[in-house]
Amino acid sequence: MQELLPAVLVEAFASEPLQGNGAAVVLLDQPAGDPWMQGMAASLRQSETAFLNRDERGQWRLRWFTPTCEVPLCGHATLAATLALAHWGHLGPGDHLSLASRSGALEVALTPQPTPDGSMRASLVLPSSGLQPEPVPARLEETLGSAIEAYWSSPLGYRVALIPARVNLEALASPARRLEGADRQGLVVMQAATPGLRPLLGDDCDYQLRFFAPGLGIEEDPVTGSAHALVAPWWMQQLARDVVRGWQASARRGGMLCEAAGPGRVRLTGVGQLLWDGRINALGAGCDPLAWDRAVHL
Repeated sequence: MQELLPAVLVEAFASEPLQGNGAAVVLLDQPAGDPWMQGMAASLRQSETAFLNRDERGQWRLRWFTPTCEVPLCGHATLAATLALAHWGHLGPGDHLSLASRSGALEVALTPQPTPDGSMRASLVLPSSGLQPEPVPARLEETLGSAIEAYWSSPLGYRVALIPARVNLEALASPARRLEGADRQGLVVMQAATPGLRPLLGDDCDYQLRFFAPGLGIEEDPVTGSAHALVAPWWMQQLARDVVRGWQASARRGGMLCEAAGPGRVRLTGVGQLLWDGRINALGAGCDPLAWDRAVHL
């Protein structure tokens, strides 16, 4: 393995610089061991760190790690990886790629033209696993400080709570440390957006949400592509449209355009901002990434 590995930090789904959800992206010249990737993600301390490598057949492979664990799907780090590949010259305007992941093949693309401010816009297609209605857990309304109009589970492992549009979602105190049971692995709190409140990619947002996942080592994720891919079809059904715009009302706010892309699939389009570009010392502290563990192939 190369001693110095290309790496970038991209703020994904950002409405402007220094917003959105930061993801580090590391370009490997061969697969690395899981403990090394986990340790690197813990050192970089982003919501997720994405690791890319190209196999002997030329197929790009992608994995995602939070500071504490590997996750099976991550939207914002996939957008960041797409923009990183463009930055490194592996993807051009209008090009499409398929990235192999533990959630299957993910289709990504770079839009033909940059946004008016020069930022690049990319899209990715994520699986959307559907929502199953569930009884509202005891004490969750008390934990959130809001009534809950509907509550769902999902095969992705996230739970989803719909709260009234009149509630100030942005001002809601974080419930992360008080969440219990399955809600700790990922709780989406969402509501209809006030018309005219959040313009995004040419029109007003239709809904907004916040996402808490203390069980994954993330008290609150700033902008969560997998959460939007999960709930966007429900909003499309409610509004009788194939395209909706979702906003994430976190402190590092941002959003994305969500389109139906076939059964069980949603295309997310958003902007990313390159924050830093550099190289990582793969042998830092004398640790060989391949010596930490046997490389695990997808």
